Amino acid sequence: MTTTFFLIRHAAHDNVGSYLAGRMAGVCLGEAGKAQAEQLGGRMARETIAAILCSPRERTQETAVPIALACGVGEIAIRAELDEIDFGDWSGKTFDELNGDASWRAWNDQRQEARTPSGETMLDVQERIVSLMNGVRELRQNQCVALISHADVIKAAVCKVLGLPVGDCFRFDIDPASITTIVSGDWGSKLLRLNEAA
Repeated sequence: MTTTFFLIRHAAHDNVGSYLAGRMAGVCLGEAGKAQAEQLGGRMARETIAAILCSPRERTQETAVPIALACGVGEIAIRAELDEIDFGDWSGKTFDELNGDASWRAWNDQRQEARTPSGETMLDVQERIVSLMNGVRELRQNQCVALISHADVIKAAVCKVLGLPVGDCFRFDIDPASITTIVSGDWGSKLLRLNEAA
């Protein structure tokens, strides 16, 4: 028995790529992002989605709503395991500002060992997303589940499935409003599609 996971990165917020949003409050989808979320709804309506789990961030919840409506899923479950990395003091800073910070450079150069200012590591992130997926698989056998999350969280899950060190997360992209499909069973997990556009 297997469970199919659709790992969906939230749609674009305004100024995506110019600053580190992290867990800041009030980071919502822009007009382009709202259009992407509607497209995701149309794409996911082709699947039989049994449940939708979502990060607590506004941008993920705004992405999840059109998917839930299109798929006829009445409730969106908010799960802390899907939350963005806790970047602590780095949140809200522009990437130009961060590039002058030695600890930020270490985070990107030594992703295997480095910690954010809050103390979270990529292995911590991987542990929480994989643990969630394992728990969901026990409850949702032979079903499809959508997980709405963030780029690095999805990358951590993909690295686990492919047996890659988490430091190899820079070797592939997870774009806004993309879908990454993983099938999980008693035999393990496999990646079916990576970074699919809606």
